Amino acid sequence: PRATLAAPSDEDVTKKRRKVELNREFFRSLLRLLKIVIPGWRSKEARLLISHSFFLVVRTLISLKVAAMDGAIVKSLVKGNGREFLMRIVWWMLIAIPATFTNSMLSYHQAELSLKYRTRLTQHIHDKYLSKLTFYGISALDDRINNPDQLIAVDVAKFSNSLAELYSNLAKPILDMTIYTHSLSRSVGGEGVVSMALLVQLSANVMRALTPPFGKYVADEARLEGEFRFQHSRLIDHSEEVALYHGHEAEKDTLDKGYFTLIKHVNYILRRRFYHGFMEDFVIKYFWGALGLLLCSVPVFVKMPGHISMNMGDRTESFVTNRRMLLSASDAFGRIMFSYREIMELAGYTSRVDSLLEVMNDIRAGRFEKKLVSSSGTDDNEAILKGRGTVVESKDIEFINVPIISPNGDVLVRALSFSLKQGDHLLVFGPNGCGKSSLFRILGGLWPVYGGTVYKPPFSDIFYIPQRPYLSRGSLRQQITYPDSLRQMRAKGVTDADLMSILSILGLEHLPELYDSGWDAEAEWRDVLSGGLQQRVAMARLFYHRPRYAILDECTSSVTLETEKVMYDNAKALGITLMTVSHRRSLWKYHSRILQFDGQGNYVFTKLDADRRLKLEDEKEDLEVLLRQVPEIERRIAELTAA
Repeated sequence: PRATLAAPSDEDVTKKRRKVELNREFFRSLLRLLKIVIPGWRSKEARLLISHSFFLVVRTLISLKVAAMDGAIVKSLVKGNGREFLMRIVWWMLIAIPATFTNSMLSYHQAELSLKYRTRLTQHIHDKYLSKLTFYGISALDDRINNPDQLIAVDVAKFSNSLAELYSNLAKPILDMTIYTHSLSRSVGGEGVVSMALLVQLSANVMRALTPPFGKYVADEARLEGEFRFQHSRLIDHSEEVALYHGHEAEKDTLDKGYFTLIKHVNYILRRRFYHGFMEDFVIKYFWGALGLLLCSVPVFVKMPGHISMNMGDRTESFVTNRRMLLSASDAFGRIMFSYREIMELAGYTSRVDSLLEVMNDIRAGRFEKKLVSSSGTDDNEAILKGRGTVVESKDIEFINVPIISPNGDVLVRALSFSLKQGDHLLVFGPNGCGKSSLFRILGGLWPVYGGTVYKPPFSDIFYIPQRPYLSRGSLRQQITYPDSLRQMRAKGVTDADLMSILSILGLEHLPELYDSGWDAEAEWRDVLSGGLQQRVAMARLFYHRPRYAILDECTSSVTLETEKVMYDNAKALGITLMTVSHRRSLWKYHSRILQFDGQGNYVFTKLDADRRLKLEDEKEDLEVLLRQVPEIERRIAELTAA
């Protein structure tokens, strides 16, 4: 894929910092996420949603029946009919059985929906995040997402829970409003219901206009939570360096600043919610309640056309029933109003989750946005950074006029050209920051090609061993076969005996015997194994996979020369072409080509005669020793001359 890294334009920044509000963009984003969490009407999620809707309808019908029974019970009480009163209490208790069952089913469905949504969304994100090296692109090639772990582990869960809650908090109140309003209009007349509805709608519009942007607040809170969590993760990752620098006070200041920035924002939200909640409670509970009492009093004080005159018991029954329905309708409308705030919060979570999916899609398509702070910053550099090269699959490796770029955008080598055939072992040599790592990132498919043409084998034919190997969570066997699973290992026809043969070559045959579980033993291998053992395990991993090419980045720095010889001799015997980054002279004899960078943008690619080069290096060192003695010799000559 073609890729460009450059500073984002003003338009990109505006898009990146889009407002979190209820607009067309929010509904488009929500629709995209809904298609993921509910992939079709035959899916489990859709069936669960239909079942949830059924119980919502049942709950409303039960509420209507309970409202009517409340009125009948009070009527019996006013009439003084004890037998009728007790019978209706019994019926009221019997209705409580399906009512409580329905309430429990609604809670279960809501929790299950949230879990299903999260599972679908997490699996979808994992499929994208862990394919085409997207996880590397997000952290190394793009700076739009600073904390993907927070988004995947926390924000997805909050979005799923908010979406499941919102359906219950919207669907049932809307249904309740419709049914209760219809029932009330039959009892108190349509004019009274319409008048009350107009007043309620007017006050609701005023409340909505005064509602703060809670969606933006939620998105900002989640972002600050992620940044605070990232600061702690960063301290854990670099604890040794911080300890050596005695930088605990500086790190404490950074962590405190991150925490208090978060708390300041949370306190601001709490204050806004306090004033908003005060207004909501007054309007919904008391203003609308007063309107409801006036509406319920209509049948008592006003003779309704077509209604026969009622006695005290009938009026009491009508008032209690209407009051119960009105309270339910008022509660339903109140929940609809409360849900506006929940929708705003859902908009915040939707924006963050959708932005993650959008960035992952861009990275998978080879589109990156990263602000590069080049130390030179010339127009020529900008032209190179905007360029696009070509990658061609080949059994050999060849670079033709390929610029080597550092992570911050500096052009280290303007046009690198060299070719390497299988069996030509290459030694890469040069000072720090000269382009060695960037070269191998290009070979590994991690870094975009800014120009020229790169011929290289497929990713599966190139294996990389860093100075500090990556040891995964899993069994001892998995440390050798990584990233293959046990099933993949057996599919290749490899047995534990074959793995033991590999360990024997490296003097590690005792390792499985140290644990009762043998090959199945699990541990935090990074802490259990020493640096030298880790490097030998990494080399065993290389021997297991037997790729065509291997990139060895200072991977023998913690082993003896004898072990180093065994590693390189066996790798060459397996037909693996080696590309080594190292300053150890002991490795020169294993290579036939050398690519040397001088750190000034120049390089030399030539054949390597190890014996001759070692002699020249020895002679050079002898001459340097003599040159360091020249000032002392000249001083002594001057003293002798003066004497």
